[in-house]
Amino acid sequence: MTAQTPTFESLVTGEVFSEATLEFTRDRLVRYAGASGDFNPIHYRDDIAQSVGLPGVLAHGMLTMGAAASPTLELLGAAASVVDYQSRFTRPIPVDAETGAEVTVTATVGPLDPEARTARFDLKVVFDGQTVLGKAQLLVAFT
Repeated sequence: MTAQTPTFESLVTGEVFSEATLEFTRDRLVRYAGASGDFNPIHYRDDIAQSVGLPGVLAHGMLTMGAAASPTLELLGAAASVVDYQSRFTRPIPVDAETGAEVTVTATVGPLDPEARTARFDLKVVFDGQTVLGKAQLLVAFT
């Protein structure tokens, strides 16, 4: 895509629309906990996470889901609005205290509905070579 705001007519099914690398840090998890009210200690304390059988602190699922949609939504700007967004949480994202976690997101244009002027974007969200959000689909309507 170009630097211009995409239009419905410029979309091509199967084309990669956006690609991004997202950095998750412990600081980001704490800030998200404050904003969301989700203070489950598995998201900020290794000892608690490990006591329940986890490898360590995990990123919030909803933080991951929201962050995964952001690159596509930023490119779309005011040209489109979210109609539906869904995914399955398939794997956790451990966030190392020093190195954090790097997640890649690729959005591919899915089915287009010219009558409704909607487009589905299929998101591939990967951490450490494995998909962490399954069937992540973002449906947007163009103005």
